[in-house]
Parts: sequence; structure tokens; C-alpha cells
Amino acid sequence: MTKWVYTFGDGAAEGRAGDRNLLGGKGANLAEMCSLGLPVPPGFTITTEVCNAYYANGRAYPDGLETDVVSALDHIGRITGRRFGDPSKLLLVSVRSGARASMPGMMDTVLNLGLNDETVEALAADSGDARFAYDSYRRFIQMYSDVVMGLDHEVFEEILEDQKASLGHELDTELTAPEWQGVISLYKAKVEEELGKPFPQDPHEQLWGAIGAVFSSWMNSRAITYRRLHDIPESWGTAVNVQAMVFGNMGDTSATGVAFTRNPSTGERQLYGEFLVNAQGEDVVAGIRTPQNITETARIAAGSDKPSLQKLMPDAFQAFVDISDRLEKHYRDMQDLEFTIERGKLWMLQTRSGKRTAKAALKIAVEMARDGLITKEEAVARIDPASLDQLLHPTIDPKAARDVIGMGLPASPGAATGEIVFSSTDAEDAKAQGRKAILVRIETSPEDIHGMHAAEGILTTRGGMTSHAAVVARGMGKPCVSGAGSLRVDYKAGTLVSMGQTLRKGDIITIDGGNGQVLKGAVAMLQPELSGDFAAIMEWADAARRMKVRTNAETPLDARMARSFGAEGIGLCRTEHMFFDGARIVAMREMILADTEKDRRGALDKLLPMQRSDFLELFEIMAGLPVTIRLLDPPLHEFLPKTEAELAEVASAMNVSADKLRQRTEALHEFNPMLGHRGCRLAVSYPEIAEMQARAIFEAAVEAGRKAGALVVPEIMVPLVGLVKELEYVKARIDAVAQSVMQETGTKIDYLTGTMIELPRAAIRAHVIAEAAEFFSFGTNDLTQTTFGISRDDAASFLETYRQKGIIEQDPFVSLDIDGVGELVRIAAEKGKATRPGIKLGICGEHGGDPASIRFCEEVGLDYVSCSPYRVPIARLAAAQAAVVAAKGAAKRA
Repeated sequence: MTKWVYTFGDGAAEGRAGDRNLLGGKGANLAEMCSLGLPVPPGFTITTEVCNAYYANGRAYPDGLETDVVSALDHIGRITGRRFGDPSKLLLVSVRSGARASMPGMMDTVLNLGLNDETVEALAADSGDARFAYDSYRRFIQMYSDVVMGLDHEVFEEILEDQKASLGHELDTELTAPEWQGVISLYKAKVEEELGKPFPQDPHEQLWGAIGAVFSSWMNSRAITYRRLHDIPESWGTAVNVQAMVFGNMGDTSATGVAFTRNPSTGERQLYGEFLVNAQGEDVVAGIRTPQNITETARIAAGSDKPSLQKLMPDAFQAFVDISDRLEKHYRDMQDLEFTIERGKLWMLQTRSGKRTAKAALKIAVEMARDGLITKEEAVARIDPASLDQLLHPTIDPKAARDVIGMGLPASPGAATGEIVFSSTDAEDAKAQGRKAILVRIETSPEDIHGMHAAEGILTTRGGMTSHAAVVARGMGKPCVSGAGSLRVDYKAGTLVSMGQTLRKGDIITIDGGNGQVLKGAVAMLQPELSGDFAAIMEWADAARRMKVRTNAETPLDARMARSFGAEGIGLCRTEHMFFDGARIVAMREMILADTEKDRRGALDKLLPMQRSDFLELFEIMAGLPVTIRLLDPPLHEFLPKTEAELAEVASAMNVSADKLRQRTEALHEFNPMLGHRGCRLAVSYPEIAEMQARAIFEAAVEAGRKAGALVVPEIMVPLVGLVKELEYVKARIDAVAQSVMQETGTKIDYLTGTMIELPRAAIRAHVIAEAAEFFSFGTNDLTQTTFGISRDDAASFLETYRQKGIIEQDPFVSLDIDGVGELVRIAAEKGKATRPGIKLGICGEHGGDPASIRFCEEVGLDYVSCSPYRVPIARLAAAQAAVVAAKGAAKRA
């Protein structure tokens, strides 16, 4: 019979940390902490298998679950000496979600469950504190009504704020027991008024309502969005954790907090966190009250006049420090901890590997490797390659003038400039229109995740370093300033007021997530420099990887940037991008308008020195590293004007008639240019174009070789080949030009001629094409288009619908379609090697910078990947991780 429920408590547990797929991350780690003998409130975990069964069976629970839950409640009762639903031996519980992957704030939680009109009095008598009891009951009504019954929590916040104002109170903690009773009466009346039914009084009904709400929250919109952004499969499901309640709101000797064993922004080895006295857990993460620092060092650094936990509760603080150290050593990773102190007694509610910035991840991994806690390979594996993007965001130039209008907490590093928007919808709209926005909120909630994703940065007036805004922004790599309490946000008026200045929606501000400053206007930025911990990880990654990493670049700026990021050559130089500047576009258009080959060659002669200069600079920057240059690829009409106004302007500048220009444009028009007269087809029709480009390449190679005193070996790539005879025809022209340049210069030139594999026919006939090609570069952008029969430019209108309906898991233009396009790559690689064993194989589509696609490239034995300059570090790290995984797999098979 299937086991649906696993218990833990009193130093023993039925699960362990390795059971996270079954128990979820929270449940597995609660079990592990119990087994380590740490103070954990007893409880039980309902497995992720129940979640999957729940949805598979029309939101019905599997047989036997109810019996297992009753038995598990008895287990908690035996340990605590209490009984659920029994006022004489009152047991209250919390109900929390816990997926396999951490999803902070995305799913639902209910605390203080089991309270009703009768048990609240028992809690008051049991605790000797009526104020605490009624405060807990009102929290429960508010949370349960929101999470389970669907009545928005803001309804209750409004009631509470009105009551505080009428009673002359500023803080929740100032309300007395009778005043809380009054609030509770108003809450219950509001529930009945809005929902047409009273607030449930049966603890067992409450429990099953909460369990159902947690399972249902797996499919709420914010959880679905989070899973999409973080590639978490829906099939994983969530577990439900039910635990005996411990109370941080039981007076001034009680507290609740969140902490990290190291700084999650910088990676520094210091306890980092916040707590609130006389509060419950949601108060800290919700940002409703600004919390206090845990350590004295942090308090002094923050300039806070509120006492630290270290000063306020030294015994509990020391116990927490000891447990933090023990858990970090046990898990061999930085931990994110939640705790409650109930009347001086410390209880651990959660441990998990803490989310961190890329900068912190690098520092932590390097320090742990150097301390011998993990290996260098493990350190490399710890870094999410995609997270390195965070390190590439600009920071504010120290020399720039700063018009500071506010100050908050430096919640997530990096700087961002954009126009003020006050809602997530406006942030999304701005992004869709190509405008950069800063999302400004009093506080964020999980419902804001789509806006946070769309915004350049986030600014909140409430909340601490572990608030929702801070945690989510760090995970996304977005700059964030939180808790900027001097700012006043008025959603209705659409204003941000600070230091006597009123800013409105659309005004430009800059936020500095490194120091918490809010600045008026745009500010000059600096590009980051990568060194230190980054350099160490990259050095270890380079030692581990097999594949080379090149870049896609055709400008000196891109080439230099890529080299600074560790690129080992150019895998794709798109020569067409060189023709759109000034005099070049004029000469290009002259060539296109020419009626004879002679006139075309005359125009191409003007382009030759420009192309030669371009290639010479790239060869010099790459200093002997391989450079793959693709011959002209797009259809010629792309170089001609589109509108009547442009036609007239270009005709006048070129001293030709507008009619002639229009006629040529119309003659070149194609119904489907992606599959039209482009690539090698242009070189077959107009071989003089390929000859000019080949000459520019060879002359530049000779000159670069002379200057460097070393041979330059260019790689010439013929695009869109589907027939071997196409490649043979163009290669013959290239070879003839090479012979001419060698005779003219008296210099021997070594070079390779290859092709892009971007048509299914080319992949299938790769064994024949390899007879002429010395290398294959997989152009997976076009190969994906031609395999699927989908235009990349038009696919966005329906691919997201496909993904939402489960037809595809990923956009195939973002991450390689392994089963289809990947199979063609595999076929072509195998066939190419069979004909030419030493053939060089690479990939130069956008997939060359995607970690999942890079893993596949390692699997099929490609020699290199090529990607945009800013993705080179990502590709280096991903290639290393892929090589380590492949080596482990080979070792297991052996």
C-alpha cells in the first residue's frame, strides 16, 4: 500500500534530506534536521505523489490519505502531549507548501490552524496571555479567509487600519486583548457578509481546507509563472507540511526571523538576517514591519537604533549561531533558515540552500572549495551558468553626479535606470513597447512576479533584506532597493514624493542596488570587470571542459568584449552586418542596381578595401585564434529602401531614378525570403560577390600574418548549403581567389572552407557534403525554422500558447529541440565524421549560449560552441559542467 504521509519529531524522522523528490525540499530538510537532533516542532509531510494524484483524479484525494493524516496528528499529539481539536489539550498546527525546488512566496501557507471561538479561550488560559491568543486568532481568520476561502487579505487590512486609527494606535502590537476581540468580530462579520457563510469552527474542516488550498496553489497563476521562469516542471508537484505551532508572538521574550549563514548578496562569511520581536513569520517576509538585525555587527553597519537579537536574547542567539554553523557544514552549502523563539526557546522551522546572487554564489563556492568543504568540480557545478548574466549588468560610474532623492536597503546588487511605473501591468506594457521601467511599489507580493520580471529594477518603500521583493529580485538578477521608508508612494495619484520633490509615472529614476540609493534621472553606468572569484571559477571550469567556446562577432567592439570574457576565437562573423554603414551601403546598393557583371564588380571593388580592413582588425584582435567568416547570407532586397520616402531619398543620393530603384526592389521581392534567393544561392548567381569577400579575407590574413609574424588560418563558411554541388561550385571560386592572392603576395595561405548546416537536407546528406566541407557549423536558428516550418519572427504569437497547453516544454528558439533538431545535428555529426574523421564541428546559433543546448553539444561531440559576447562566460561554465557530467556517466558505464 502506498505511503502518503511521513512523520518527524522528537529526534526521529521517517524521511531524510535525500527524499526531496517525494517530500519536497522543506519536508525533506525538516526530517533531516530532526534526525540531527535539532529543535524542530513535530509534524508530518503529505507527499508530492498526493499532489499528482489529486490533479490526476479531478482534485480528489487518494484512498487511505485521511487515515494516514489522522494517525500523523496522533503522532504530533503524543510528542507534544496535546490533541488536535481538543480545547483541554490544545494543539494548533501550521500548514505549509514545500515543492522539490524552492519557490519563495509562490504558494500558500496557513498558521495558527485549529483556533475557533472556543479554542482561542483555551489558548489564552494555557498561555496566560489573552492578548497573544486573540492576536493569533485574528491572524488565522485573515490568513485562512484569504488562502482557503478566497477573500482578499486587503479587506482585513482595511478593517485593522480603521480600528487602529479609531483607537489611536500606530502598531499592531499596541492593541489589547479586548481590542483584538473587537477586530475578530468585525473580521467574522465581513467573512459572512462577503461569502454568505460563517467562518469555519471545526478544526478538522479547517485542516482539510488548508491542505486543499496548498495543493491548489501549485496551479495558481503566480506559481505557474514562477515555474515557467525557472524551468520547474509541473509534474514535480508540491508536498504539504503540517507542524505543531510554535509562537513568536507570545510577548517580548518571543520572536521570529529569517537568516542566511552567509551574505546572499556578497557571499561574505557572516550571519545575515532579520527578526521581529513578538511577531509571526509572515510579518518578516511580508515587509509589513521593518525588522531588526540579528547580529550587532549588522546593526551597527545599518545604523539602526533597534537592538539586535545578539543583545536582546543572547542565549537564543548563541544557540542559533551554533545550529547555523552545524547546518552549513552538514549540507556543505550556504543555508537559508527560518526560526521562531517562543518564550526564550529556539525552534528551527526550515533550512534550505539559500538563493543568492551570482557574485555571492561565486564567492561561496570558491571559499568552500579552498576550505576543503567541497571539490573544485563541485564548486564549478554549484554555479548556475545563466546566473552569470547578473555580473554583466552595468553599475553606476563613481565619477557620475548623483541626485539622491531617497535611501533604502541594498537588497539586490546592480544598477538600473527607467521610467517610474506603479503597477506590474504597466511594467509589462512598458517592456512590450521597448521602454525601460522601474517598478515602484509600497511592497511587492507574489502577484507582482510578472511585473518584476518585466522591470529593469524594483523599488519598495517597505520591507527588509529578506522581504519578497528582495528575495525574488536576487533570484532574477534584478537590481532592487527595498525599505526606502522616506519615500511616499500614492498609487491613486500616481506619484512618488521624496525630499520635497514629487515624481510622477513616466519620470526617470535610477536605483543602485549596491548601496540602496534612489537617484533622480538617468546616471552614467560602467561595465563590470570580471576577476577574483569569477576568475577562479572560470579557471577551474576551463580545466574541466572539453569544448572550446567562441563568439559571434563582426565588430571590433564585440570581438574585444568577447576576448575579455575568454572567447577562444570567432565562430560566426556575419559579413552582411558590415555593409549597412555610410559609404558601404551606397556601394552595396550600387552593386545590387548594376545591370552587368562588370558594373557589379566595379561596385564590389569599392567594398573590397572596407571588407579587408574589417577582417584585418578581427584577425589582429583574435591574435591567431580561429576566425570563421560567413559569406553574404541575406537576400539582396534587405539592403534596399522600403518606403516611398526612403526610395526617393536613396535615389537622390545615388543619382539614379526612383523608378529604377523601385523596379529593382520589386524584382527582388520574395514571398518567403527566408527560403529564397540567399546564402550560397547568391554566390552561385553572383559569384563575384563571394570572390570579393574571399579576396578581402585572404589579403587581410596575409597582412595580419606579416604583422604578427605568425600564420593566420581563416575559416570561410558558405551558408545555406543543401546540395554538395552548391558547395563545390562556391569552393572552387574561393580556391581560385586563394591561388591568385598567394601568387600576388608570394605568401602561402592556409585556410579551411566549410558550411553551415541549417537545412534538414544538409543534415541528412552530411556524409556527401563532408567530401567538400572541412568543417560544419550548425546554424541552429535556421535549422530550427526549417525543421519545424516555423518563422522565428512570427512564432511568438503561438509558441507561448503551445507551451501553456503542454504541447511544447520550451521555446525551440531559446533551447534546442533535442528530439527533432537535435537528432538532425546528431545525424549530421555522425555522417560528417564517417566521411572526414577530423572534421571540425561547432554550433553558432543562439543555442550556443544556452546551457541545456550546450549539454547536448557535449553529448554529440561537437568541438566548440559559439555565442554572443556576453554569453561567453555562461558557455564556458556550462561546457565545463557538461564535460563533468559526461565524464561521470562514462565512468559509471565503465
